[in-house]
Amino acid sequence: MALIDVRHLTVDLPSEDGTVHAVQDVSFAVEPGEFFGIVGESGSGKSVLVQALLGLIPGARVTGEAWFDGRDLLALNDRDLRSLRGSAVSMVFQDPLSSLHPQYTIGAQITELIHTHRSVSREQARTMAVDMLGKVGIPDPTSRFGFYPHQFSGGMRQRVMIAMALVLEPKLIIADEPTTALDSTVQTQILELLRNMRDEFGVTILMITHDLGVLSRVADRVMVMYAGRRLEMGPRAALFAAPVHPYTSGLLRSSPANYTPGADLVPISGRPPSLLEVTTGCVFTPRCPQAHEQCAETPPVRRYSDGAEAACWLDVSGKAASVLTDTAAQAVVNSHPAAEPAGDPVEPIIRATGIEMVYRNRRRSSARVLDGIDLTLNRGETLGLVGESGCGKTTLARILAGLIEPTGGTITLAGRSTRGLGRAEWKAVRRDIQLVFQDPFGSLNPRRRVGSIIGDPYRIHGTVSRHERRSRVQGLMELVGLNPEHYNRFPAQFSGGQRQRIGISRALALNPAVIILDEPVSALDVSIQAQILNLLSSLQHEFSLSYLFISHDLSVVRHMCDRIAVMENGRIIENAPTEQIYRAPREEFTQKLLAASTFNTAPVTEIARTLVPVVAGGPGLVRENVA
Repeated sequence: MALIDVRHLTVDLPSEDGTVHAVQDVSFAVEPGEFFGIVGESGSGKSVLVQALLGLIPGARVTGEAWFDGRDLLALNDRDLRSLRGSAVSMVFQDPLSSLHPQYTIGAQITELIHTHRSVSREQARTMAVDMLGKVGIPDPTSRFGFYPHQFSGGMRQRVMIAMALVLEPKLIIADEPTTALDSTVQTQILELLRNMRDEFGVTILMITHDLGVLSRVADRVMVMYAGRRLEMGPRAALFAAPVHPYTSGLLRSSPANYTPGADLVPISGRPPSLLEVTTGCVFTPRCPQAHEQCAETPPVRRYSDGAEAACWLDVSGKAASVLTDTAAQAVVNSHPAAEPAGDPVEPIIRATGIEMVYRNRRRSSARVLDGIDLTLNRGETLGLVGESGCGKTTLARILAGLIEPTGGTITLAGRSTRGLGRAEWKAVRRDIQLVFQDPFGSLNPRRRVGSIIGDPYRIHGTVSRHERRSRVQGLMELVGLNPEHYNRFPAQFSGGQRQRIGISRALALNPAVIILDEPVSALDVSIQAQILNLLSSLQHEFSLSYLFISHDLSVVRHMCDRIAVMENGRIIENAPTEQIYRAPREEFTQKLLAASTFNTAPVTEIARTLVPVVAGGPGLVRENVA
């Protein structure tokens, strides 16, 4: 018997613009102990689907059935759902900063959850919390038990959320983008922890992610969603080695792991449709390179001998299907020479020398975050900055952008020292250096409309008239893949990936000389990620922009960067051209990072499929098999 059995789920969300049909007739089942993945572009309905199951969307109109452990979730009252959440079902949300209360320590928040569902003493609850914090990779968990959320990096806050979800050992863990903000080594640790929980305690895991590489490493089965519909579902090996639906193929081909550094990525063309209207026929038709007249009709669900199921008129039975795997992509990459550093190395646009940062608390103890950083960024160059969460990458970025003052060292921007600059002088400097923050929600004012947020640089610096500002902002929104019609929406009305695009468009507004990108695509699905990376590359070539690119995704760093600087414990331990880092890393820590970032697609590259009969009325198989 399936632990989760969802049948014909439909979720409609009332809005000012009309009813948003967020999820339309989606069915799937998850077996006990299974690792089930849901993937799709931002706004495809992944998060809405699982939040609706748990009653977390006020005002949503939810129809269908959703059975969990023999109980219909949609029939439970609020009290029963509250009892279920946290004890039998735990959820790791996408945005850790908005999920953790800023006025309470992380220890207090974890123990509150324990006391809500378990009758244990205060010391027992503390022991359970500290032990779980250690398991998810929080260093010195005993002392950090009393830390507040703002005292952690983005990656560490996500680990706290995962610890909170795991501490009561529930039957089901729903993980909504649980590794988005984590570096490759910690990501590996978290995935291994989730797998161990499943193997040791029989926990069932439902993971939502845009990261195909994550699912290729851990999922037993994967469901692909688009515009609120289920397009494909099947075993991991079949889906990654030989996808049936053109949309799934497009997602895989958009991955930077499959391309030569310096070459443009090939994203899926167009944008997802508006969910205000119910689409007839195949919802992917406007963007599908294989669309034909029959796609105007509702497609059948085809089931194949390898376990794959796809709602598509395309019949791949008896044919071999394949996509480029990481092994093949690696051969293509290695056949090209190492990329040469761009720009003029004699006059770097940024030169940082001996940068130090020491934080002191009320007890007069100190923590050295940066320890003698020397760094240069050449004109027109993209410099990658990689390292584990908490190593000081974001602190260095904020220092270079002038947001915090270092305790030691000097910085020059275009030959001009930043030491002693006043407020008015820094305002002028910031027209040439912009920063895209790691946490999209935390960097956007929740009470302001996105049109005003993106237009702030124009208003603050007086470069565009008020009359012209709206058209400029809407142009930027369209440039980064946002719907210009959403000019008057608030940040909370966007998905995590869409909020990240808002931050990117704001940084691009003034055409700066330097953009510091702190995890700019970590919250984006691979197709939108490819669009943003191509956009950044084209802007760089057109305007001679320089980028400091901070990321935990080493395949993205390899695609984008001319050089890579590797950070460990507040120091830069290796700095070399990109291909030199990947082919012959000098430091053991660099080798560890590279080993943890492997994109593990299925080893099979060709699968010959045959159709099998579809049983009418089964989960998700609601249309006849026309083959």
